[in-house]
Amino acid sequence: MNLLEIKDPKFLKKMNIKELDELAVEIRSFLIDKVSKTGGHLSSNLGVVELTIALHKVFDSPNDKMIFDVGHQSYVHKILTGRAGEFDTLRQFKGLSGYQKRSESVHDVWEAGHSSTAIAALAGFEFANKANKIAYRNIAVVGDGSLNSGLSFEALNYLGHCKDLSPIIVLNDNEMSISKNVGRMSRLLNKLRSSRMYVKATTSKTRLPKLLYGLKVRLANMVRGFAGNISLFDEMGFSYYGPIDGHDIKTVMKFLNIAKKRRGPVVIHVVTKKGKGYLPAESDQIGAWHGVGPFNIETGEFINKNQENQASWSTIFSKLIESYVRDDDKFRIVVPAMIYGSSLVELEKLYPEKVIDVGICESFAVCFSAAMALNGMHIYIPIYSSFLQRAYDQVSHDLARQDIKVVFGIDRAGIVGGDGDTHQGIYDIAYLRHIPNIEIVQPSNMLEARQLLDYAFNVSKHSVALRYSRGNAEIDETTEFEPITKPSWVFHDRLGSVNLVAYGDNFKRMDSYIKENNSPINTYNARFIKPLDTEMVDRILASEMPVYILEDGIKTSGLGSAILEYAAENGIDSSKVRIIGLPDEFIEHGSVAQIQKKYGLDTESIIKRIL
Repeated sequence: MNLLEIKDPKFLKKMNIKELDELAVEIRSFLIDKVSKTGGHLSSNLGVVELTIALHKVFDSPNDKMIFDVGHQSYVHKILTGRAGEFDTLRQFKGLSGYQKRSESVHDVWEAGHSSTAIAALAGFEFANKANKIAYRNIAVVGDGSLNSGLSFEALNYLGHCKDLSPIIVLNDNEMSISKNVGRMSRLLNKLRSSRMYVKATTSKTRLPKLLYGLKVRLANMVRGFAGNISLFDEMGFSYYGPIDGHDIKTVMKFLNIAKKRRGPVVIHVVTKKGKGYLPAESDQIGAWHGVGPFNIETGEFINKNQENQASWSTIFSKLIESYVRDDDKFRIVVPAMIYGSSLVELEKLYPEKVIDVGICESFAVCFSAAMALNGMHIYIPIYSSFLQRAYDQVSHDLARQDIKVVFGIDRAGIVGGDGDTHQGIYDIAYLRHIPNIEIVQPSNMLEARQLLDYAFNVSKHSVALRYSRGNAEIDETTEFEPITKPSWVFHDRLGSVNLVAYGDNFKRMDSYIKENNSPINTYNARFIKPLDTEMVDRILASEMPVYILEDGIKTSGLGSAILEYAAENGIDSSKVRIIGLPDEFIEHGSVAQIQKKYGLDTESIIKRIL
């Protein structure tokens, strides 16, 4: 069928299994073709094709509500709800979001770019159904990796004891990491639990005598225990079915229909193959095909390669941190499920005992690291800016309050591009700056990164947050560098009549442009965002020149705010200070250049404003 003609999922009701299987093949081909051009989350969506088709076949969206954990695996859902024609704009500026987006469709009922929110949201939907006397069903599709999170456990704990609620959780297990198939006895148990007699008995409204009911429960648990298949979900009060083949539409539909008829909490455990249908993605063991840029379908090679003598900031920091890992027996890297994204694959191979992946558990990562550091370990935590905010309480309460020292590598700081508003790294300065005992720094080149790492580990007495962007930088492996012994900025005097203060990639691009065009603008590299270089700030404010402060995030509570606060506390005139940055709103997806242009943050617009 023509996927572009799909308006809503109702057409699925008339299709037989053979036609549904053929539809799955068409959708896979469509996804591979479109994502190869736009980039996006490929593997996770190839893995849920049959599952998503079965969900829409059995349930009635948008009356029945489907919540996709994280949301990046909702591409098939978007196709079946009438958005195939927009896939050329996937993750592009003003185009189709890479996640569920409520403004796009009535079928998108929950938005999330971070994992492990779906079960908690499901609880809220269920409670609202009960209060509003609504009989439609709510279904959460949750990946096995998301269950590591405390939020998932909190929600499971709540729902498992709410016998008057009937949530359905579809556990999408693509690595066999929850309950393993134990063979014939497990399959026999599934057959028993899905038999017509069993379903009729367990869904019957006729109340069994208490004694017989208790015997039934104990007998069922004995059988399951003998099969070695008692699961976490059984223990928490859920009716558990699985594991089942998530690529067998007929089987998935069978169990979804069972769940639809049941009352009380249900978990259906489906086993899928991440990347199914595209060999490079299927054979990926490190996450290279999870989120991808454009690629050549025939060769499986990525198209956008780094320029010669350049590397991503993630790669640069991985290279720079290796000497600490190699030379220090007490050094450990703690990473929350982003080994590939943080460019730590090779380091993990070389020093597996020193790279600790704790899963999608940012709060645990910080608390765990604080306790290790308190006991003499030296800790580096590479973590995305938008993910660190999930551990805010641990950073404040457990780490900084006790003045324990770790070093954060805040990856993906600033505008990130296609992942959009859930992943923009534009808030970390604001939410870290007001916490005592934390310093915030950002390099503008690789040499400065080496200096700041040395400062963080060998000079500073407090925790240090070392920011870096998703972009690239020139590789500079110069062996000698001048250590930074105290928080300090760098001043480039160009006999200008205007002062520009910036940091990180923004300083690099602005300073390069000003130098190349001989513009009369003095530039200050504010490589220390907190604490301030107060001697330099005094000099800037005393110059009586206009001062522009370029933020790498939102205007509020950033470096500019810190300078204005300092001026107010010391009775210094700050009337000529202007802050350039993103407004107080969530920033949509699009390339870094497009977002900068929209908000007047591109180089030419800034220069024009200043001059």
